[in-house]
Amino acid sequence: MVENAHKTAPVARSPRLTPQQRWRRRELTDATVGVERFKVIVYVCTAANADPSSPRQECVEHAEMYGWDVVATIMDNTGLSAPQERTGLSEAIERVRAKEAGAILTAYRSMISPRQDEYDQAVAEVEAAGGFLAVRDRERQVPGPMGRSSKRGSRSFMV
Repeated sequence: MVENAHKTAPVARSPRLTPQQRWRRRELTDATVGVERFKVIVYVCTAANADPSSPRQECVEHAEMYGWDVVATIMDNTGLSAPQERTGLSEAIERVRAKEAGAILTAYRSMISPRQDEYDQAVAEVEAAGGFLAVRDRERQVPGPMGRSSKRGSRSFMV
């Protein structure tokens, strides 16, 4: 019987990395190979008394799943006010226009507007600024061809 002379040494497992260490490792790797990650702004709009932490966290995790960098998180607590009246949404669009990010990521379509005409207007503004609107919620909308929503007239990117 022949014994294998090339035994491998047991691999030492490194301790679990903290989120900051994972981020730093990813940044160093990307810088080494010359990769620039896609940048997004997380936008969350809730009622004045609602807790925005859960939808914000869902968006951050969703961005990480796609390898996107979250460059800012902007929150409005104005509830169902018209999108053009929200300072946070206006700021997010301006930051896309300034090329700080390529998209605005929100948890639910209704965080932009429950009204189709207002929603379409907001999508058009983001596209005119050079970006796109990404909606994380898959349960409320079914993606159609090319990742677009199958709802009438909707032009956002479903992720």
